[in-house]
Amino acid sequence: MTERATRPRMRTVGAALAALSFVGVAALAGCSGEGSGDGVSQNASTTSSPSASPSPSRASGWNPKPGSVAAVGDSITRGFDACSVLADCPEVSWATGSDSLVRSLAVRLLGPAKAVDRSWNHAVSGARMAQLPEQMALAAKERPELVTVMMGANDACRDSVGLMTPVADFRASFEASMRQLRAGAPKAQVYVSSVPDLKRLWSTGRLDEGAKRIWSLGICRSMLAEADDLGPAAVARRDAVQERVVAYNGVLRDVCAKDRHCRYDGGAVFGFRFTGAQLSPWDWFHPSRDGQARLAEIAYRNITAAEPPA
Repeated sequence: MTERATRPRMRTVGAALAALSFVGVAALAGCSGEGSGDGVSQNASTTSSPSASPSPSRASGWNPKPGSVAAVGDSITRGFDACSVLADCPEVSWATGSDSLVRSLAVRLLGPAKAVDRSWNHAVSGARMAQLPEQMALAAKERPELVTVMMGANDACRDSVGLMTPVADFRASFEASMRQLRAGAPKAQVYVSSVPDLKRLWSTGRLDEGAKRIWSLGICRSMLAEADDLGPAAVARRDAVQERVVAYNGVLRDVCAKDRHCRYDGGAVFGFRFTGAQLSPWDWFHPSRDGQARLAEIAYRNITAAEPPA
């Protein structure tokens, strides 16, 4: 299903964590620590979610039981830091993993045996939206019945606000990605996850001293730098990142709505609450196994629903 990444062996955890400052990676939007299966409670406030008109119903043309799954995206979909420090762990990927505790989307849709041969993970840790067209071209070659997309957090999670991907460029790259897919797989269904809420990650993690020590090594500086600073400049910086994430989600929603075989998650990942239990103990940033399982639940619920999320 996915190749197994070679995990670097670090002499000390400290040395490994220091290297995190050089990894461009995505963050997890929140998940509840309670529940299992497909009944996770979504109780996040919608005040900071992107305003959106409901996508037009495409229930009559949507297959809730696709027979194959290809995944594209970034470090979240690669299971980065979920199994060991500074390593991909695709076996626990929410989209295509084989781990029995995660029960990935592919496993839920296809069953464990078929998922091995009928799912593919083309995500790349550190990838931004500009790299998605290449991933989509690879996914199209598999001729999958469903393609999952989780991309965009790295576009906002930069060393500074000024380095964030402009919204217009983000849109152009996503549109190009959809064209790449349609060129090779014109009828493949597409499930698009919203970009996680980085500001909620900051507001939760800043209460944990360990999280702040890890973040100080240079993780997602645009949002997480100087986590205790509540001065005007720091507040404005975090608000700018939040506004950009909301804008990215608006792009994902709008571009997806123009494709009759595409379904956006309605902001479910952006609006989902989380606890430290759903985050990697090595970076307090990426999903743990439990976090990956929650993402799989969200996706399965939305893909098998009769109607697209509002």
